Amino acid sequence: MKQIIGAVALVVPDYDDAIAFYVEKVGFDLIEDTRLSEDKRWVLIAPKGSSETRLLLAKADGAAQVAAIGNQTGGRVCLFLNTDDFDRDFQAMTENGVAFLEEPRTEVYGKVAVFQDPFGNKWDLIQHF
Repeated sequence: MKQIIGAVALVVPDYDDAIAFYVEKVGFDLIEDTRLSEDKRWVLIAPKGSSETRLLLAKADGAAQVAAIGNQTGGRVCLFLNTDDFDRDFQAMTENGVAFLEEPRTEVYGKVAVFQDPFGNKWDLIQHF
């Protein structure tokens, strides 16, 4: 039996702003952008080369969801972007204006640095050893 996580929802304030950040600055691919209604879209993005797990950009609907933007994990790193070349991706993302919250560091498991999207979500960019 094989199972995969097909998508993880990330609550954002605006579809187009989120697409612009993740596609233009981080370098993800826009997999799908389908209008479901006047206010809702099905927006899937994924890191380049990713073949299974996607990120579903979900526009906040209502006060509780708006309050969760950028704090879906209580201030912890929310998502982990694995790379095969940390230095390449760190440099490209930095040049594209991605806000890293720290300098790259080496841990027992790999090279890592935390970055933040414009909505407050924290990510690890990580290359495992």
